[in-house]
Amino acid sequence: MAASHQDVQKKNEDQDNSSTTDPDSLIRSNDPLHPANHISDLCRRFYTLGWVTGTGGGVSIRHGNHIFLAPSGVQKEMMQPTDMFVMDFLTKQYVRRPQALKPSACTPLFLAAYTHRNAGCCIHTHSQWAVLITLICEAGLQNSAERNVFAIKEIEQIKGISRGGSGSDEIAEGGRKVGNLGYYDTMKIPIIENEAHEEDLTGALEKAIEEWPEACAVLVRRHGVYVWGKDVAQAKTQAESLDYLFQLAVEMHKLGLKWI
Repeated sequence: MAASHQDVQKKNEDQDNSSTTDPDSLIRSNDPLHPANHISDLCRRFYTLGWVTGTGGGVSIRHGNHIFLAPSGVQKEMMQPTDMFVMDFLTKQYVRRPQALKPSACTPLFLAAYTHRNAGCCIHTHSQWAVLITLICEAGLQNSAERNVFAIKEIEQIKGISRGGSGSDEIAEGGRKVGNLGYYDTMKIPIIENEAHEEDLTGALEKAIEEWPEACAVLVRRHGVYVWGKDVAQAKTQAESLDYLFQLAVEMHKLGLKWI
């Protein structure tokens, strides 16, 4: 028999109450999709893709009123659930903070996606393809008028990108997702300038999110990319789709082909 709304609410309240006395209860679960376990698994997978090399990059998941964050300075392929920081989304205070580790410098940027796009997951990678795209755009080698945006169209993989990063999953006739970009749409991802310290990117990223309401990500020049989605599955799908498009665009450029 399915649990009633009251039963679910009581279970959540019990979990919240237990976490106030035992913060470690927030990261203990046998469920592989529990945020603490899921982030550890994703970091191992992303390491094999070259997205989180040398402790760079990160993953964050919003779960109810809690935000789970991979720590700073930990080898991503070695990450464990016990390494996770947990923040209260409403108060922005840590409710679990491993003493031997440092919070991720990406935290305020993840919060921007949760606050301004109601995201459920945010992924930051140091993908070489993302970096190369920002360099090609910076040099004006594709379109001298658009050095602060990556734009591409008429590539099938664009259909894997939702409008705003957290568009609807409603399926239209023919299997098309209503909230996603179409084949003939031009996908545009804004590019912001890098800073010496990651947290200093927050203002520029928030401004880009505001000015580009259909973007699911923000590229950081000579650095990488931030991608979000309404949940882990969507954020991961879009991060993979974008990386495919970035690599394809670099190869197109090498062949003298235009993105638009």
